[in-house]
Amino acid sequence: MRTLSGREVCAILLKHGFVQVCQRGSYIIMQKPIDGSTITVPVPDHKELRVGTLLSIIRQSQLDRSLFA
Repeated sequence: MRTLSGREVCAILLKHGFVQVCQRGSYIIMQKPIDGSTITVPVPDHKELRVGTLLSIIRQSQLDRSLFA
């Protein structure tokens, strides 16, 4: 798994239907409406995200892991 910044992860999420709804401190809040519900993913605005943080974002976003490789 390669190292990504918070902004790079947000760009990937934007390509797949997420929108930035707000920013609270160093966290960018991304949301995607699905079937009467909403997926909310907080993304830290850091230069490098830890592998565990990135895996958590991928799991929460319900996107395929290969999109972040």
